[in-house]
Amino acid sequence: MKTNSLKAWIVAIRPYSLGNAVILILVGSALAWTDGSFHTLPVVLCLAFALLMQCTANLVNDLWDFLKGADQPDRLGPDRAFAKGFITLRAMKAGIIGFTLASAAAGIGILAWALHHDMLAWGGWELVAVGAACVLFAYFYTAGPWPLAYHGLGDVAVILFFGLVPVSFTYYVLTGTWTWEVMMINNFRDREEDARCQKRTIVVALGARFGSWSYFLLGTAAVALCLTLLAGGRPWAALLPLIYLAGHVATWRKMVRIDHGDQLNVCLGETARNIMLFGALLTVGILLG
Repeated sequence: MKTNSLKAWIVAIRPYSLGNAVILILVGSALAWTDGSFHTLPVVLCLAFALLMQCTANLVNDLWDFLKGADQPDRLGPDRAFAKGFITLRAMKAGIIGFTLASAAAGIGILAWALHHDMLAWGGWELVAVGAACVLFAYFYTAGPWPLAYHGLGDVAVILFFGLVPVSFTYYVLTGTWTWEVMMINNFRDREEDARCQKRTIVVALGARFGSWSYFLLGTAAVALCLTLLAGGRPWAALLPLIYLAGHVATWRKMVRIDHGDQLNVCLGETARNIMLFGALLTVGILLG
């Protein structure tokens, strides 16, 4: 592969991981739509911010996991661009800065729109704080003097910043209000090499059996939470995600059967597919009522 080529950058930003960001924004937007407050421009800006921040985090992770020794030649996961020499150090640093600035530009656009339409309860400082926290998470997930992923907090941070924050703040930007309605396979696969380089994920700390059952329970818990939407008068949103369980259980059983090695990358791809299916079903369900 040609160094610093477009193909190399596509490998670096990990397109297979971006679908989750899209789905989260769609779910928040669908909730706002059904509540009578949908606006195209801020949705596009929220989507751009989420995708650009995901790319930023992926690039930082690509660089710093190599520098910390986590990405060795015997790495089990998909190719990492910097570790493979596809992108030079100078270009990678420039790319991280560029994606960060682009994310900030999208965030400023969201803030400007929300202020212009008087959608914010605290004068915009809440969006500034969340935007800054997103940038800090993108860097300190694997970089910095105390990287979260190496101290057992990476999984918690991912749930927060690649789950709750995108959905709830998309809804908040569009409506100006809050509502009560508003990850594990990687760590299972990488548990041995993570332990070797002292990357203290939850799976490393508590074991493979815990990791496999956590994967199963996270998916089923997501569906169970959707069932609570029945109380809010959203039967389609509550019941459609049940379809996702078939794919989730099948992938979990395959993960347990394979147990370790690079064959788990198949489960990684299936998990990305399942997440998109879940998000699509939930989004359609919300729109149907």
